[in-house]
Amino acid sequence: MRQTPSGGAGHGAAAADSGLMSIGAVLGALRDEFPEVTISKIRFLEAEGLIEPRRTPSGYRKFSPEDLERLARVLRMQRDHYLPLKVIREHLDAMARGEAVALPVLARQRDGEPPPAPPGVPVAVRVGREELLAASGITDGDLREWESYGLITPLDGGSYDAEAVTVASLVTELGRFGIEPRHLRVMKAAADREAGLVDQVVAPLRRHRNPQTRAHAEDRARELAVLTVKLHAALVQTALGVRLP
Repeated sequence: MRQTPSGGAGHGAAAADSGLMSIGAVLGALRDEFPEVTISKIRFLEAEGLIEPRRTPSGYRKFSPEDLERLARVLRMQRDHYLPLKVIREHLDAMARGEAVALPVLARQRDGEPPPAPPGVPVAVRVGREELLAASGITDGDLREWESYGLITPLDGGSYDAEAVTVASLVTELGRFGIEPRHLRVMKAAADREAGLVDQVVAPLRRHRNPQTRAHAEDRARELAVLTVKLHAALVQTALGVRLP
């Protein structure tokens, strides 16, 4: 990874005049493409060594255009390739050294699955068991345990929804704080209830005779999913008496 000059961004006003951005400005620049990104997420990626913003003498983060570009690349690789941070960091570091490296590709189609959808139609990405283990960096024993608690569930045919990679990565991160998978069953139960509520709202649209209305059901489901996630996060913060920036 590239090295930033020691001493951070340098001298207060000079840093502001040098084209560097505050963390709030970076958040605003990313929001159009990544509406779910937060300041906490940016700080987390910094803590994981994915970015190294400079610091002013008073400790404020200052991001260069290169920092912003790298951060957007990290977020795209998480979103589009479902890769754990360790793999992303190694990939970016190799690129910085001038090495030609290819990202791991998660299979989108397996034997017995329907052919790819036409261009412009969203495709449900599926991964095999070995791909899930490799992408999330967990063991087969971990996966079996998490399946027993319902945190990850295989689809018909033994493959997994690609979101399982995200779930596995988050379960691993929570484990660093001593939260065991068995403790997360309450979260899974809450998620199932929230999903059931969304299903009740969109079910009439999915049964509609008009194909356009049925297609609109999926957009409505995604919109409601975003709102329920935000509400859930706000309720947890309120219950804990904490505020995320």
